[in-house]
Amino acid sequence: MVSDAEQRHLRRCVELAREALEAGDEPFGSVLVAADGTVLAEDHNRVASGDRTRHPEFELARWAAANMTPEERAVATVFTSGEHCPMCAAAHGWVGLGRIVYVSSSEQLASWLSELKVPMPPVRPLPIQEIVPGLAVEGPIPGLAEQVRDLHRRFHGAP
Repeated sequence: MVSDAEQRHLRRCVELAREALEAGDEPFGSVLVAADGTVLAEDHNRVASGDRTRHPEFELARWAAANMTPEERAVATVFTSGEHCPMCAAAHGWVGLGRIVYVSSSEQLASWLSELKVPMPPVRPLPIQEIVPGLAVEGPIPGLAEQVRDLHRRFHGAP
């Protein structure tokens, strides 16, 4: 179950996704939170730069590897507007980060892209647990997922 404090982090992820959209990028945002609830880092998508690996979840994994002990990483949580893609899930697993809580699932995103007649990404979406077995994962989060859907509709020029 997602607590009120965690809902606040998820709303921030949606705000970061909106910031990415306003900067001309795909709407994804993520927040890294320590076990005590302290926000350690946050980011949004930056793939419009031409580097398709500039996902916020990947950037937070890199940040965690450089700035946290293995023990701190294991008890941290990544909150994110969208379920990790396989690249980001692998980075998360390789650096030993803890729980993931996402607003919208890869399955939802695939459905939205199909509705909008947008081509699927070049990497097949897979559930996080297929990439990082045994990881604690929660999502999608009703209500907030609709806000993320609207951001994707705007990004792809849908009314």
